[in-house]
Amino acid sequence: MSTTLTKQSATAERERPALARRRLKPGPQLYLVLVFVAVAAVGSSTSPFFFTPRNLENIVVAASVVAVLGVAQFIVVVTRGIDLSVGSIAALSTVIAAVLLRQGAGVVPTILLALLSCALAGLINGLLVVYARITPFVTTLAMMSIARGVAFLVQVGTLIVISNEQFLLLFGGYTGRLPNAVVIAVVVTLVAAFAMKFSPLGRRLYALGGNPEAARLSGLPVERDTVMAYVTSGLLAGLAGLMLAGRLQQGSSLVGQGYELDSIAAAVVGGTSLFGGTGDPISTVLGALIIGMIGNIMNLVGIQSEPQLVIRGLVILLAVFLTSGGGVQRIRHGLRRLGSRRTASDRTGIAGSGFGAPASTAPAPTTTSSVAEPAAGPPPRGTV
Repeated sequence: MSTTLTKQSATAERERPALARRRLKPGPQLYLVLVFVAVAAVGSSTSPFFFTPRNLENIVVAASVVAVLGVAQFIVVVTRGIDLSVGSIAALSTVIAAVLLRQGAGVVPTILLALLSCALAGLINGLLVVYARITPFVTTLAMMSIARGVAFLVQVGTLIVISNEQFLLLFGGYTGRLPNAVVIAVVVTLVAAFAMKFSPLGRRLYALGGNPEAARLSGLPVERDTVMAYVTSGLLAGLAGLMLAGRLQQGSSLVGQGYELDSIAAAVVGGTSLFGGTGDPISTVLGALIIGMIGNIMNLVGIQSEPQLVIRGLVILLAVFLTSGGGVQRIRHGLRRLGSRRTASDRTGIAGSGFGAPASTAPAPTTTSSVAEPAAGPPPRGTV
């Protein structure tokens, strides 16, 4: 009995350092927080206006729209898909809201019709991906063009000014000293994080992105969940469009250009893998804040919009390499190989110089007699 207890205690002692290392291992959100702090430090050192209250409010309000679109993109990307139409659907939402408000519709019917129209666009995306077997990239690329074209036709070529005070107060006003756009983004993030972690649909979406064939063989409703992911993405894109309409006080088909790129950047910078099955909405929102701060720093420095696109593209490539391309593992493996090679070369150098090696004791040479012994041969003649 005592021998068994001794073995168990020894095993526990050996496993304790490994458990401590696992607990101390930083997670992806810690890396994001460090990057967030580093970008903020760069911004403060670059411009004295970075930490002014007005500039911080601009960053947070602009990042709120990207955060909602990033959550929409995350829900699709986690299923191994992609949605390139979120920016165009947001533009369509601004135009629908502006047209309905100009015709005298109420705020609540306007919001419902705009959101339902955008959810219908997402439904079309999901049906084409699931049942028509068209790849998500091609499907959403086509919807990006269709939605923006429909928005241009609805607005009849000119932007529509929104003057409804209740609508502007709801999406562009303040709750206390906090902008309503920030409140909406926080609510969307918390609801999405709770749903992805605790609801059956969220767990099924992770399973679908991790291994679609295994999810199908397990009896999960793969087709229905995929369609629901695209419907949710369209719905959130419509909500982001309403936020843009309240902020810009107008509806236009030109609104939202480039937001599909920003939403993808927010998702991948937040650690969401393009191969699906990983990530979380809170990290996506942190990625949106990082993207927003980088854009704000470039504006403060005076960088034009075209070079900003180049920088954003490089940020996306770096983020995809580190999250989806196994870049972190490759860097760690390379550093370990470099360290092992240095250790081996150091040992070889020490052994070659003779320092630290034990003195070799050669065997004493054997001494031979000075008088040579006669060689053995036949006896001489005449002897018996």
